[in-house]
Formats: sequence, structure tokens, C-alpha cells
Amino acid sequence: RWQKVLYERQPFPDNYVDQRFLEELRKNVHARQYRYRAVVFQSGAVVQQLCSVCVFVLTWWYMDAGMLSPQGLFGAALVSSLLGYVLFDAVDGGAGRWASGRTRWADLKSTLVFAAFTYGFSPVLKTLTESISTDTIYAMSALMLLGHLIFFDYGANAAIVSSTLSLNMAIFASVCLASRLPRSLHAFVMVTFAMQIFALWPMLQKKLKARTPRCYVGVTVLFALAALVGLATVSSVGAVLFASLLLAISCLCPYCLIRLQLLKDNIHGPWDEAEIKEDLSRFLM
Repeated sequence: RWQKVLYERQPFPDNYVDQRFLEELRKNVHARQYRYRAVVFQSGAVVQQLCSVCVFVLTWWYMDAGMLSPQGLFGAALVSSLLGYVLFDAVDGGAGRWASGRTRWADLKSTLVFAAFTYGFSPVLKTLTESISTDTIYAMSALMLLGHLIFFDYGANAAIVSSTLSLNMAIFASVCLASRLPRSLHAFVMVTFAMQIFALWPMLQKKLKARTPRCYVGVTVLFALAALVGLATVSSVGAVLFASLLLAISCLCPYCLIRLQLLKDNIHGPWDEAEIKEDLSRFLM
């Protein structure tokens, strides 16, 4: 009788297997079953970040066209930041702040240092790319924002995820676009607004998603509607295309994922590589 061993000589060819070989066949052992509602909920992170990029570009366009003053944007961003700061602590009752050991005074000092540093270097930011053509600036900004969306941490455990790289690319794009605004005050407000929407806003969204899912869904829908309304004032065709993109990401793509899961056919059996499940740490001492 054939045995699945290599240390004994048997009267069979090396590639011989008997009919019992396929009895150990298993399919989709580690396949994960998704629910449509759960996938739609998780897609909110992608929708949020797309809307953040859209709102940022629209804000820059309004300032460049003279339809939005830097004082008005700075005041609105300041009020929004204060409300978000209070909400950030109110969601978990200050448990996160207590665990991190960071005080409000430390947050205030960090904010003042960043604002002073950015305001002092705003004339440099304004003249930083004078020798570069405007078309090149727009191309670099679009590429950086696309990289920001690609490398952003949406909650997936993947090698491509890099929060630091994603944030740096977004700030680089904001500096490039801010250098094309009329005055250094515009550049200062634009870079400050970029930090708020690309660094602080995702932190609040992650906490809302973990603590209050219903509130997170409501905020996502309202944010998407605000981005669509703002885009509609610039281009109705762009608003329709952007709405189609958001619907495809939040509704169509989850449906396709659920349907494709039915076609998954991963096989497992005795041909797989052996896995050492014993704890071998004692040999490393």
C-alpha cells in the first residue's frame, strides 16, 4: 500500500498518488464572508478622503478667483477646528487623552508654534515656485493628491499604506497650489487649512467610526453633499461625474465584491507547504 512518505523505498513512481490523496482537499478554508452593509460602511473612509481632496481643491479655486477671502476661510476653519476639538474629546469622554497623557495646554502650544512657523515662512512659500511654470505646478499638485489618496490609511493592513507619506504628499500639493495665490496671507491660510483637512479631520473621523458608527455615517453623507454642492457651483458636469464616482465606490464596488466572493475557489490540501505551528522560541535563546 502506498504511503505518503519519502524515507521508505516503495514500488511506485515518484509522482504517484492514490485516490485517498484528494480526500484531504479543502476549499476556501480562510475565505472571509462579507456583508453588503458592512462593506458599504467601510467604504465611507474612501468617500471621506475623496471629498476632502475635492473640498480642498474647491477652496483653493475660490481663493484664487477672489470669491473667498483668506480672513473668512481662516475664521471658518478656526471655528470648525474648535468644534472638532471639543467633539474629539466628547466622543470617548476624554479617555483617549487620558491614555496618551497629552494635556490641552500642550495642544495649544503645538497649534501656536505651527501657526507662527507657517505665518513666518508664508512669504517664502509664496515665492518658492516662482521659477516653475504654472502647468507644472498643477501637474505636480494633481500627482501628489493622487498619491495621497493611494497611500492613505483606510484601515487596510497592506504594505502600500503609509500615513506619513500620504500626509506629506498632501502638504506638498498644498504648498504648490498656495504658491499660485495672490498674497502670502493666502498661502498661510491655505497651508493651515490643508493641515486641518488632511491631518486633523481624518483623526476625528476614525474616532467617530470606532465610537459612534451612526454619527460617522451621518457626517460622511453631509460631507459628501457639501462637496457636491460646492463642486456644482463650479461645474455641473464635474458634480455629476463626482457623484457617480462616489456612488460607484460606496454602492457598486461593494456589490461587485460580494458577487466575486461567490467565485472564490482557493484549494488547500496535502500539497501545501508544511507549517511549523510549534513554538520554537526556546531554540532562539
